[in-house]
Amino acid sequence: MIESIEKAIGIKFRDKSLLQRALTHRSYLNENPDFPLEDNERLEFLGDAVLDFVTGEFLYHRFPEMREGGMTSLRAALVRMETLAHFAQKLNLGQHLLMGRGEAESGGRERLSVLCATFEALVGAIYLDQGLEAVEGFVGGFIEPELERILEERLFKDAKSLLQELSQGQFQLTPFYRTVAESGPDHAKEFTVEVLIGSQVYGRGVGRSKQAAEQEAAKSALKRFGYAEMKESQWARSS
Repeated sequence: MIESIEKAIGIKFRDKSLLQRALTHRSYLNENPDFPLEDNERLEFLGDAVLDFVTGEFLYHRFPEMREGGMTSLRAALVRMETLAHFAQKLNLGQHLLMGRGEAESGGRERLSVLCATFEALVGAIYLDQGLEAVEGFVGGFIEPELERILEERLFKDAKSLLQELSQGQFQLTPFYRTVAESGPDHAKEFTVEVLIGSQVYGRGVGRSKQAAEQEAAKSALKRFGYAEMKESQWARSS
């Protein structure tokens, strides 16, 4: 297992235990208390910070004229849960995780939050074992093509932030989000959220997390402000 991951990422670890820790979900320790290594949560914490730095540095050099707000939006799009989970899927990390049987049977290997955390843990392990330069090379291979897709599809827009700016500008009110429905089992819940401005419902969205549903509700509300028909140049001026 370790050798196949090393081959996939193009990095040979000096300390194999670091890589094994990055691939150990806490549920595995719950079922195997004598396992000699800790789970990947501490590495996840470290990797999250390293990813923020490396991605920020990449954008700083890539876009020398871009303002701070634009770089912040792009970084958020590059390191959000769905993006990092997609990177993990490319490496097939879910199938290499040491995971408790119950967690695995409930779909843990495909869960976006688990995949995202595993990718962050892997970055933390690479940083400790190989240093920052190795992380930059590894992460760059993912964020360069992803950045092009994000720019092409205008995926760096934060609908909630834009809606808040519009709402405060026009009505001097902050949008309010409320969860109106939850469905599905715990491992695959679906949330329905409405966004209100004052007492009026402006949009509704559905997602696998409350945050995702709120973004969808904000996108729905933006259509009422005419943003569905805006040209790309107008979107650019709004960022």
